[in-house]
Amino acid sequence: MNLERVVFGFVIILALTFNFAFVMGDIDNAQHHNVWILTIAILISLIATGLKLGDRSQIGALLLASSLVADVLLITARTIWVIAENETDIGPSVESMVNIVSLGGGALIASVVSVTILVGDTLISRR
Repeated sequence: MNLERVVFGFVIILALTFNFAFVMGDIDNAQHHNVWILTIAILISLIATGLKLGDRSQIGALLLASSLVADVLLITARTIWVIAENETDIGPSVESMVNIVSLGGGALIASVVSVTILVGDTLISRR
């Protein structure tokens, strides 16, 4: 077993699960979405992107592209959250929360694509 591949797969799947944990819940209810889970999802996604930088294959390019999409969407969602916190005394408005969670959902799809590519590549690779 290759430790590097284990760590790589672990981080990619961890990024997917944190993203999923953030998106779960009512899209317009700020109490169902934790800002710290979003922040951790960003950090894990950035680590996953860093791990994908060295691969120069076509699969590696697709993995990197999907990871960059997830990073941009998650960072944009967090930026909107920071700006929206100042809108009201209780946090982001319903409209802002819908935008934040929608961006998180887009990042979730990018993470699913990344994991699907990883699993597909693993299944077709030979020992």
